[in-house]
Amino acid sequence: MKDVSNETERHNRRAARLRFIRQLHFWVAVFVAPSLLLFAITGALQLFKLHEAEGGYKPLPVIEKLGQVHIHQKYALRPVRRPPAAQPAPAAAAAAPARPEAEESGAPLGETLVKWTFLIMSVGMALSAVLGVWMSLSNTRQRRLTLILLAAGTVLPILVLVL
Repeated sequence: MKDVSNETERHNRRAARLRFIRQLHFWVAVFVAPSLLLFAITGALQLFKLHEAEGGYKPLPVIEKLGQVHIHQKYALRPVRRPPAAQPAPAAAAAAPARPEAEESGAPLGETLVKWTFLIMSVGMALSAVLGVWMSLSNTRQRRLTLILLAAGTVLPILVLVL
C-alpha cells in the first residue's frame, strides 16, 4: 500500500513541476515576443541588405534605423561616411584580374540558399511570435498578466534604446 502512495506523490510532484515550467515558459514567451518579432523582421531585411542604400536604392529611414538596432543596438541612422580622396591606382592593381565574386553571374548558389533558408526561418519566428501572443491573449484566465508582460516586453526595449 505504501508503494502506491509514494508513486502517486512522485507523480503529483512531477505534474506540479511541469505545470510550473509551462507557466514560466508562458510568461517568458509573452515578455520576449515583441523583441523576437523585431529581430526576426530586421534580420530578414538584412539578409538582402534592404537596410543599406546601394546603387539607386534608398531604404526608408525607419528600415535603416531598425537595421542599426539589429546590428549596433541603437535606433539611429548611420553617419554618412565620406569617401576618401581619390588617389591614382597603381599600375599593378589596374592590371589585376577581376575577382570571381564580381562576375555577372551573381551570388554563389550556397549563399543564395542560405539567405532564402534564413528568410524562411525569420518568417517562421515572426509568425510563431504573433501566434503565441494571440494564443496567450485568448487565455482569459491570465489576460491582465499577459497584457502587463506584453507591454513590459514592448516598452522596456524602446526605453533602453532611447537612453
